[in-house]
This record gives sequence, structure tokens and C-alpha cells, in this order.
Amino acid sequence: MAFYENVFIARQDLAASGVDALIERFEGVITANGGKVTKKEDWGLRTLAYRMKKNRKGHYVLMNIDAPAAAVAELERQMRFDEDIIRYLTVRVDELEEGPSAMLAAKGKDIKARGKKFDEKFDNEESEEL
Repeated sequence: MAFYENVFIARQDLAASGVDALIERFEGVITANGGKVTKKEDWGLRTLAYRMKKNRKGHYVLMNIDAPAAAVAELERQMRFDEDIIRYLTVRVDELEEGPSAMLAAKGKDIKARGKKFDEKFDNEESEEL
């Protein structure tokens, strides 16, 4: 079997439970066709670079897949017919990466860095007032 990374964007007006239902349904398609999903990451609601199908935002989801090509073809066929999916991309990779993806790692660093800058600024303002 081959390794694949699949990223899809779901409509912005879906609730988090709706996105989870999509993930479970697509995972079921893969497992029914003899594959397995090794990692699922919900990157959350993010702003799109440009409007797609009248949407300005979308729920991004990454799935690492270990499956035969027929399973991935069926997954893409299901995504093509689903009205809740704005875009999808499946890429074959040599090996699946372990741990969090670059998007999740950058998201955590960005939040920590912003907090640190804010704390430093706040500490400097207090020391100047004293």
C-alpha cells in the first residue's frame, strides 16, 4: 500500500460536529476499501486566500492515509460529490510524518510568541510607570 496526505477544506457554516462527521465518514470510506487513516488533524476555521464558491473562510482538515490507490480514488470521488467540501488535495508521499504537522506546530509557536511579546510590552510599561 502507498502513503498519502489528504487536505480538504469544508464550508465555513458547518459546525465543529459537522466537520467531525465528515472526517469520520471519509475515514470509513478508506477503511472500507482496505486502508487506514494514521493521523487526523483539524486545523480549524481559517481565512481563505481568495473566495471559493462564495466562501471567505473554511475548516481545514489533514488526514495521513495508508491505503491502496483504489481507496484514495473512492475518497476523492466522495469528496467531489459532497456539497460541504470546497476543495481537496491528495498527495502521494514516501513516508508519513510522525507528530504534529507544520501547521499545528506553527500555530502553537505563533500563539506563544504573541503572548510573550505582549507580556514583555506589559512588563516594560509597568516598570516605566514606577
